[in-house]
Amino acid sequence: MSVLFSALPTAAVTSVGAPWMWGAFTLLIVFFLALDLGVLNRKPHAVGLKEALGWTAFWVSLALLFNVFVAWAFGRQAALEFLTGYVIEEALSIDNIFVFVVVFSFFAVPPSLQHRVLFWGIIGAFFMRLAFILVGTALLEAFSWVIYVFGAFLVVTALRLGLHEETEIHPDRNPLLRLIRRFVPVTADYEGTHFLVRRSGRWFATPLLMVLIVIEGTDLVFAVDSIPAIFAVTRDPFIVFTSNIFAILGLRSLYFLLASVIHRFHYLRYGLALVLGFVGVKMLLSGYWHVPIGLSLGIVVGLLGGSVLLSLLVPPRDKS
Repeated sequence: MSVLFSALPTAAVTSVGAPWMWGAFTLLIVFFLALDLGVLNRKPHAVGLKEALGWTAFWVSLALLFNVFVAWAFGRQAALEFLTGYVIEEALSIDNIFVFVVVFSFFAVPPSLQHRVLFWGIIGAFFMRLAFILVGTALLEAFSWVIYVFGAFLVVTALRLGLHEETEIHPDRNPLLRLIRRFVPVTADYEGTHFLVRRSGRWFATPLLMVLIVIEGTDLVFAVDSIPAIFAVTRDPFIVFTSNIFAILGLRSLYFLLASVIHRFHYLRYGLALVLGFVGVKMLLSGYWHVPIGLSLGIVVGLLGGSVLLSLLVPPRDKS
């Protein structure tokens, strides 16, 4: 990790996290992921509500403990930045859950295999997010006006999310998936937990690999929205990266916890749109008006909590 971090020009990156902290954080995440797949989930199984609730509580608690460490090591301001970034990224990642439900249903993924797909999806997301964050940080340091480009992009995204009706998701139209299928033969059925199988001296992809490709492509799209959003909170790459990764790590268990009820939060989309809009406007006005980080956290939590409460109290509009 320190090698990747030092690959950027020294003047382009300023971080509260020393190189050894990047390495230690990476080792911590690798340890928990290895424990997850290699010990606790060696045998494929359907994740139940109780297990999902336990893992969700674990990842949230771990993120909050890390926030305490940030406060102790770097001060109250950095801790508030981490917490605000974590809340924003966790909220925006909820959009992924809607997609996961559609993708798993479309490919008829057995419940016992869903955890494995999301596990390897997180591994890919880890490296994609790291690349996005380092590049974004370097751009902001080299060209300060990029912050306004990010802000305008988020405002447009917020308007699109809030004003347009929900669109149907078609996993079969994923361009990367269609490209892979042109060159790689795919088995008709799932082959246990295997992504690739060898038959008669020839390699075949399984439907499970196709699902993983769609999941990774989805995260790439969502990262384009979420990474610029957190730069409105802080430009410190260590805070951006760690808050992002903790949000992603908790996404798997959150999926198993919310998959069956996520459609009840019919106004959450508008709450997310307002959060993106607020963050975008904050970026656009960053050169003229500073919003205290505590106030930003309160606004984000208020918008998200209000949209969830409204969803529970007010029935969805009749589209007929």
